[in-house]
Amino acid sequence: MSFKNLYQRFLVWKTNNVSQSHLLLYLSFLIGIFTALAALILKSLIHFIQHLLTANIIIDNKSYLYLIYPSIGILIAGLFVKYVVKDDISHGITKVLYAISQRKSFIKLHNIWSSIVASSITIGFGGSVGAEAPIVLTGSAIGSNLGRFFKVEQRYLMLLIGCGAAGAISGIFKAPIAGLVFVIEVLMIDLTLFTVLPLIVSSVTAATFSYITAGVKPMFEFSHGNQFEMERLPYVILLGIFCGLVSLYFTRGMYWAEKQFKKLTFWKKFILGASILSILIYLMPPLYGEGYDTINALIDGSHNYGALLAGSEFYQFKEHSWSIVIFLSAVLLMKVFATSATNGGGGTGGTFAPSLFVGCVSGFVFAFVINILGKTYELPFLPQDNFALMGMAGVLAGVMHAPLTGTFLIAELTGGYELFLPLLVVCGGSFATIRIFEPHSLYSMRLAQKGELVTHEKDRAILTLMNNQEDILETNFQTVTPDMSLGDVVKIISTSSRNTFPVVDSQNHFMGVVLLDNIRNIIFRPELYNRFKVSRFMSAPPATVITNMSMDKVMALFDQTKAWNLPVVDENEFYKGFVSKSSILNIYREVLVENFSED
Repeated sequence: MSFKNLYQRFLVWKTNNVSQSHLLLYLSFLIGIFTALAALILKSLIHFIQHLLTANIIIDNKSYLYLIYPSIGILIAGLFVKYVVKDDISHGITKVLYAISQRKSFIKLHNIWSSIVASSITIGFGGSVGAEAPIVLTGSAIGSNLGRFFKVEQRYLMLLIGCGAAGAISGIFKAPIAGLVFVIEVLMIDLTLFTVLPLIVSSVTAATFSYITAGVKPMFEFSHGNQFEMERLPYVILLGIFCGLVSLYFTRGMYWAEKQFKKLTFWKKFILGASILSILIYLMPPLYGEGYDTINALIDGSHNYGALLAGSEFYQFKEHSWSIVIFLSAVLLMKVFATSATNGGGGTGGTFAPSLFVGCVSGFVFAFVINILGKTYELPFLPQDNFALMGMAGVLAGVMHAPLTGTFLIAELTGGYELFLPLLVVCGGSFATIRIFEPHSLYSMRLAQKGELVTHEKDRAILTLMNNQEDILETNFQTVTPDMSLGDVVKIISTSSRNTFPVVDSQNHFMGVVLLDNIRNIIFRPELYNRFKVSRFMSAPPATVITNMSMDKVMALFDQTKAWNLPVVDENEFYKGFVSKSSILNIYREVLVENFSED
């Protein structure tokens, strides 16, 4: 018996014997296993490549290979994507949001492996990016394709994508709570009694797999020596505001740099990206790679901060406190460009790890400066490792617009649960600050500007999913021309089931409408049939819909005008048809049932 026949028989058996809710739980368990395995493969590949390239290099000798390796990595990764994958696999989390918003939760099969290969090369060779966004895309692709293989109903594919993302975050960070919260805050999957159990199963399964394969120790070695004291609370609040401003800089800087690279050809992107990355790494060695070594140095309690200057021109001034501040501030500002150069030059990686890096440096610099000034102005001492930890949470929360994800992730990454209160304060302050200036996260702003983003507001989410105007365009309105007589219009009215008649010229340009209510008092007076022309009694519509206008904007026009029907024209003012509020409401109900209803 062929595989196809076995597959068909299995589907029939599944339909008859397995309920939808049980199937989702089984699949969420498999997704947790597969995503954790993918995370393990990705981390192992990165470490293998790093060890292969740097095993015989002494870092303190400032080997120039560290300037060459990242450029080689982004070139190989760029060529791999261009000639092997032949598809854009950058912006992993944005891709997932787009799949949820516009592609009915369909993510291509190659995303299961292509992101792993490209990002492992990029990061293994020292690219200044992180592995978390690629593994989220990988996990989501596993969820999407596994659901389609088992012929899961369309409305549940979004949930399985969320399970894949939760498993990916949980597996790579060993952070099950953060994986669950990430899906709710960043991917904006509604949390209900029906959705929560599959998400928990995937997240816990992935974390357990990671505990078994990589041990139960937290990812970062945090010093637990300094307990939080309430007298430091004002400085924690200030740190939250500071992290929000840093997050704004990071978000706007990344977005601006990304647009500049998009204007260039492949080889120009590579040359520019490789040049910027090499120069920045030469001047500031901590920009090499993910930056996790720098994070560990700032939060492990060793206080050997001068070592961070090794290989730079500042190393000779390592005993001077302000040299450390100036150097790390420059690193903080330049990390945006190092990350942009890596991705823009052809590499594949995420901004998850860079935001952790920037946040850690931000929190450390904040506390370090206060402590320097405190010697003169009698300010309370701020433990730099604690504030570096809180800075990680704050910038992550600001960049992702996800304060709970920032709080839980950093607590689970470091085991710093005793700092839960200040972590919440910093994340809340950072999120509140950046929301004043930027309504969308770095991941969602690309889609939001195109009107393609599904948000937490279910009404807007459904309208976003209703992105095809052809489904609601009504073309059975009979047209009239401006030079037609009233008598001609009466003949048309007698055969029409509509009370609105669009007016078009000889080239089908839209000019206005004739409303039956407006001419009801003259249509029964035959003596006026040849005296009145359409141009005399036609009127302008309350608003006009442009083709490809997003559905939430269309509904906004209906709300503003109180109209029931609105004409649709293209960019050249050619008449296309009408949209009616009743048709939109009917499609709305269908999409609501298909994508958001529960069993």
